[in-house]
Amino acid sequence: MDPTAPHLTLAAPVGDAIGLLSGLAAVAGWLLTHWYLLGLLVAGCWGLAEWVVRRLARKASAERMALELVPARHFDPGLEEIFRRGVQLARASTSMPWWAPRRTKAVQVRLRADGSSPLRYRIEGPAGGERLLSITPFGPAVTVKRGRPVVDKPRKHVVRAEFILRGKPTAPLRDVPLDPDPLQPLIDAVSDLRAGLGDLAELRLDIQRAPEWTLRARRMQLMSDARRREQREAQRAARSLRRDAGGMEDSLGWQLQQLIGGKPGGGGTGGGRRLVMPPVPRRVEPTEALGKLADDDHLVRVQLLAMCASDTEGRAEARLAQLQAALDVFGGGSRWAMRGWHLGPWRLGADRWPSRRGFERRWELGYCQPPRPNWVRLEELTGLLKPPTRHCRLPLLASDLPTFEFGNPELLLQGIHQGPDGRRRLVATYARETLFEVGVGKAGGGKTERALAQAIGWAHAGGGLMFVDPHRDSWPRALPFLAHDTLADRIALIDLGAHGPAPQVSSWNPLDMRHGQAGHEVVEATADAFASVLGWDDATAPRALTILTAALAVLVAVNAAACQAGRPEDQTTLFHVRPLLTDPAFRTTALAGVEGRLDEETRAWWRVVVPTLPPDAFAVVLNPMARLAANPVTRAFLGQAAGVYNIRAAMDSKMIVWVCPGGNGPTDRLITALLARDLLRAVRSRRDVPEARRVPFRAYFDELITLTGAAPETIASMFEDFRKYRVHVHGMTQLLARLPAPVRLSLVQNASTLASTAGSQSAIAPVTTEWGDEPKPDVVAALDRFDHYMSLTVRGRRVGPVKITGPHLDDVFAAYARPDNTAAFERAARTTAGTAPLDELTTRTRGQLDRVNAFLAHLTPTTTPDSQEKTYK
Repeated sequence: MDPTAPHLTLAAPVGDAIGLLSGLAAVAGWLLTHWYLLGLLVAGCWGLAEWVVRRLARKASAERMALELVPARHFDPGLEEIFRRGVQLARASTSMPWWAPRRTKAVQVRLRADGSSPLRYRIEGPAGGERLLSITPFGPAVTVKRGRPVVDKPRKHVVRAEFILRGKPTAPLRDVPLDPDPLQPLIDAVSDLRAGLGDLAELRLDIQRAPEWTLRARRMQLMSDARRREQREAQRAARSLRRDAGGMEDSLGWQLQQLIGGKPGGGGTGGGRRLVMPPVPRRVEPTEALGKLADDDHLVRVQLLAMCASDTEGRAEARLAQLQAALDVFGGGSRWAMRGWHLGPWRLGADRWPSRRGFERRWELGYCQPPRPNWVRLEELTGLLKPPTRHCRLPLLASDLPTFEFGNPELLLQGIHQGPDGRRRLVATYARETLFEVGVGKAGGGKTERALAQAIGWAHAGGGLMFVDPHRDSWPRALPFLAHDTLADRIALIDLGAHGPAPQVSSWNPLDMRHGQAGHEVVEATADAFASVLGWDDATAPRALTILTAALAVLVAVNAAACQAGRPEDQTTLFHVRPLLTDPAFRTTALAGVEGRLDEETRAWWRVVVPTLPPDAFAVVLNPMARLAANPVTRAFLGQAAGVYNIRAAMDSKMIVWVCPGGNGPTDRLITALLARDLLRAVRSRRDVPEARRVPFRAYFDELITLTGAAPETIASMFEDFRKYRVHVHGMTQLLARLPAPVRLSLVQNASTLASTAGSQSAIAPVTTEWGDEPKPDVVAALDRFDHYMSLTVRGRRVGPVKITGPHLDDVFAAYARPDNTAAFERAARTTAGTAPLDELTTRTRGQLDRVNAFLAHLTPTTTPDSQEKTYK
């Protein structure tokens, strides 16, 4: 074998390696010489990849869906429900096609205020997550509906901001309680938003599942930093220990101790220098070093963007500052801070180059690309993962409650609302939705003043109304504001107080048949009015009801015959019930004259039953008639054959009728009951008019306790039935508990507006109970005069209870005051009501029986009184 062979064998690999290294060196040299070519290649590859990613991202962004979440007033979720919603959002963020870039794999929570609502809560995310997000753990308390695209008009002034987490990266945000609502600071920040000025504020929170590799790298960095800190601390402690030990050994005390404590016979000093053991670095615990990043469960990456806009300079910047202050509520070991720097008056952030372009791309396309990893746990986002709850105090916006416009028949004045910014505006409800109103509160609290303001506004808008006030105080208060020539031909005053030396009284015949009423309806209305006041029913007073009903049937038949004969001035009145029951001659003549107009059962009752009744059987019916006749005012008012008062005609012609019964005594209650029952009959008679042609009419009842004492069932029926006939009732009372149960239940059940002024807590408690004790009775009881808490109905939903200041006539309607026209206007109101001197009406009432007898004699000329007496005795 050749001895040089092994050397040749080893030389070949060495040569190859040298050649390879030479080649690499040459390549490296070439690359260093032509580095720009490598840079261009890398940039080209990166640009191509970015182009592809952006195209895919835009395609994925176009497939996003939106859901609108509308909470109910009683929405009150628990922590577990909110946490489950957060899990849904995190899971839904991955419901994207496999090719979708990571920046699009996110779910966005949009909190938006633009004047349409206090705060709209909207969820946007992958289309594949719609089914997952549509069924929420909040149950029926939150309505989920498909969200429409939001298109904003351009605003003159727009500011943008991006919030990032500052502070200790492993520390959590503050644990904000659910009561009050964590969203309250954000809602307060936009509470003074004015849509008329183009104000807009929106906050967007993007939620994305944390990338594992990024999170793993962050954990390694945090652990490494923690170990370095521990080592530095150990080294610092060792240096401090050695320094302390050295200082102690060099001290005089330590040297003396060594000399005294030295060994006997020794030739040297003490035991030498002390051995110092350096401290060992403490073991770093992952849970302590990593904090909220220690576990993967329910850890997400978030991006928080904000945008405020306005057409008025300065308002957008101020709004953004308010939002920033609201987010400070969530600050703890970690906090939300605005990204950017401040250089004097300038802020370098999302509104400036180079950040603005990226911000707008993320804002418009819904990308989640935070500049730094804002990692949070779902528990930290509890306040933002749900819509506003019942613990949130929502502002009242112009879109929630319309602003009152004088002369607008579609609006009904409610009061004055003061917004968060101190602005006061007259608020209203829509007239077509305000069906029934109830006002409760102590005397002098402002109930009647508010009702008067509402009635005056409605009258000037062309509406018809009836205001019933037993005490008459409302008429002189409202008169200066109604004294306009445009209202003079529409106003009628029915005043039974008979004030002054020459009192003027109107007239009304409840049995008047001139207007084509159905006879049985007139009989029923009148008999029911007497029964309600006197407490008659089929169990306690069957005979009285029967006698009165039969007598009224005869009198109504006589009146129908008189009107048919063209002699309405010869009609009977309520005061002819007495001669019909006690005067055999008059009874015989009347029954003979209308025999063909009565049914067989009624004729048989008069022929068979009446002769068997004892003389005192009629006393129970004659007693209330005698009381009415004993009062000259009521005798004159009810004793005219052709009365002027006609509430059905007033409703159809949009009249303004002011009714003052005169008091609350037994006779006054009977008059009130008759008027109320006649109103119920007249309203129900509107069924002969198509619904679209029924003229709206409003009835205001002051002092409901007095009125319902006379006709409880009638008032209850009004609150139950009048809506069908476009007649709406407004009632005021000091104590809801003092109303009869049927009236109270109907009021509360059907009230479109429920209002309360100050009063005792026990009196207010029934009202606040209907509101869920929010506000509490003690809060309402402490209200100032003219202040109300009220719930209203607007666009089919309840608004409030909200604090409203009742309108004061001297302030709100100051421009309508015509004090110089009051005397002439009151004369016009009395003229329209057909008033006449009390003495004249009394004289006419005394002669009415003779006119009726003359008519009956003309009606039955061939029938002798003797034969009639034999027939009906």
